[in-house]
Amino acid sequence: MSKPKGFEKPAGVRDYLPFAVDKLRAIERRVLDCMEGWGYRQIMTPTMEYYDTVGVASSTSDQKLFKLLNNRGTTMVLRSDMTAPIARVVASLLKEEPLPLRLSYHANVFRAIEEEAGKEAEFYQTGVELVGDDSPDADAEVVALAVASLQAAGVRSFKIALGHVGFLNGLLEEAVPGREDIRDALKDGLLHRDFVGYRETLAELALEERQHAVLEGILRLRGSKEICGQALELSENPTAQAAVEHLSRVWDALEDFGVAEHVMIDLTMIGDFSYYTGMTFEGYAAELGFPVCNGGRYDNLLQQFGRPAPATGFSLKTNRILDGVDGISAERELPILLQYDAPNRKRAFAEAERLRQEGRNVLMRHVGGPDELLPGDDQAERARTGPLGPLYGEVRTITSF
Repeated sequence: MSKPKGFEKPAGVRDYLPFAVDKLRAIERRVLDCMEGWGYRQIMTPTMEYYDTVGVASSTSDQKLFKLLNNRGTTMVLRSDMTAPIARVVASLLKEEPLPLRLSYHANVFRAIEEEAGKEAEFYQTGVELVGDDSPDADAEVVALAVASLQAAGVRSFKIALGHVGFLNGLLEEAVPGREDIRDALKDGLLHRDFVGYRETLAELALEERQHAVLEGILRLRGSKEICGQALELSENPTAQAAVEHLSRVWDALEDFGVAEHVMIDLTMIGDFSYYTGMTFEGYAAELGFPVCNGGRYDNLLQQFGRPAPATGFSLKTNRILDGVDGISAERELPILLQYDAPNRKRAFAEAERLRQEGRNVLMRHVGGPDELLPGDDQAERARTGPLGPLYGEVRTITSF
């Protein structure tokens, strides 16, 4: 195996230069402030967890977990999402806290990738979990907060698509009873938005005309609240009907929140059907062809940690917003460059402290003589281009010459 070169990084990780960090932190602050305004309190959990607790409970497939052994031979994982670690905390450190709980987070997460895939193995998420409320209003709250959070992050044009795993589960149970293999194949096509593959799977099945029409009809269930009425006509299965009625109540609440214009119902969108138990949603920015947020209801997770409770939440894909959306410009106040000579060092240090107390940023520069002084209107250095941009915005001098 060849030895890595001195400047190489592992596949899927990146360096963030100061201008990118400025923007990332601006997004983080604005979104967390937004979430706090809705009553969500920030939580932090370890980067590393036990595989047998958080790892096995995660929605991330086992093949995508970063695993390592500690010095006792115990298998550990780098967190692949924040939902499972928060569930662990809710069931342990917060087990005496009354429900519902509203928690927010901003954290880096890790997922193993194929090196040629061009995806990120470490990236940032900002999100919330609402634990202990199974009402349509709770689902509507997290969707409305996702709208507010995207706006706070500077995403101007976006759409959030709502689905429900119960509708598809019920409809497929009714349309192809006893054929779990077929149901899984059709679900997989919808999960990966492979509508061509979905239709090909349908074509290969020996289905009655009514069955084929129902399963083909799923692909047209995208739009506003009227889609709920169409879905109710498509399936009489109690699970499917309950799912549609729940979505209808969520939509009503979203209208009252005043955010329905940003939302559409898309019953072809189901999320990870092995993890989500109810409503799911994804948010798409106009500038990007892939989701910038996703979430939904996961009522089975908390029971794995010994505290059964319904839960719903979402996460923003902060890296995608950072790289693909120009909404936030992180304005940086350029520091004052304070020049001084040796006899005036104490005075210069005191002046720098005074300026910092006023909230100004100050750079210090020792000069040995007048030939080293930079003029107060020095434009060349301030306007220089490069990864770090201008170094300072003003020059002040405290010297004996």
